[in-house]
Amino acid sequence: MFVFGLGYSAGVLARRLAALGWQVAGTGRGGTIAFDDRAAVGAALGAATHVLSSVPPGRDGCDPVLDHYGEALRAARAGWIGYLSSTGVYGDCGGAWVDESAAIGLGRRSARSEADRGWQALDSRVRVFRLPGIYGPGRSAFDRLRDGTARRLIAPGQVFSRVHVDDIAGGVMAGMAGPPGVYNLADDEPCDQNAVIEAAARLMGIEPPPLVPLDEAGLSPMARAFYTENRRIANGKARRILGWRPAFPTYREGLRDLSATTSPISASPAPPRLSPVQR
Repeated sequence: MFVFGLGYSAGVLARRLAALGWQVAGTGRGGTIAFDDRAAVGAALGAATHVLSSVPPGRDGCDPVLDHYGEALRAARAGWIGYLSSTGVYGDCGGAWVDESAAIGLGRRSARSEADRGWQALDSRVRVFRLPGIYGPGRSAFDRLRDGTARRLIAPGQVFSRVHVDDIAGGVMAGMAGPPGVYNLADDEPCDQNAVIEAAARLMGIEPPPLVPLDEAGLSPMARAFYTENRRIANGKARRILGWRPAFPTYREGLRDLSATTSPISASPAPPRLSPVQR
């Protein structure tokens, strides 16, 4: 596999594939090839059976991979091409459930929506995986509670969807055997972000931060923008067509696993990992 953008999520996938005997190369902080080294990228694309991009649009709104390597991707011999997109392309849905048939490009993530469309139009081999809020080791409510950035905001009716980084890797791997198309990879229980912070605080044996009205929280414009959109992400298509099942179907399982493996100050005993049958 060749990966454009070996970062947090793609890096977890790369490690799982390497453990199965795959050869994985890529650009980005976890890669060994410079993005602008056209000769090296071209050689890697020529050798790859699978290609994945996790690179978001740039500040100019353009997708750098499509802009610089779109033609090379079309000409590549790889039988499989994937792109990690965002469920932000759906915009505000008033808290309703939304699946892959919904319109995109109506929200604040216009550049991401254009990139999503661009990848779909690139080639018939493309699979687009739309991701909500990503959490996992080093990027969870535990980390925000430890560094003092966790907040509980009063925003009635506001919910967010999320996905554990391990389940992203599992979904992409399931997509390797599935047909081209667009797939939402999200857990089964969208919820108020406060519930996640409170659950993590209980596992750490500490008090959660106080509740603060949204309008009094002093959020940056970027942080405040997250609360202008409200939706629940449906994952039924990935379940039906790819046979994907999240190992962490809700934040509860995800937090318990993180508590057992990365949180030495947890107040509860480390729970056993779920078996494949239990998952």
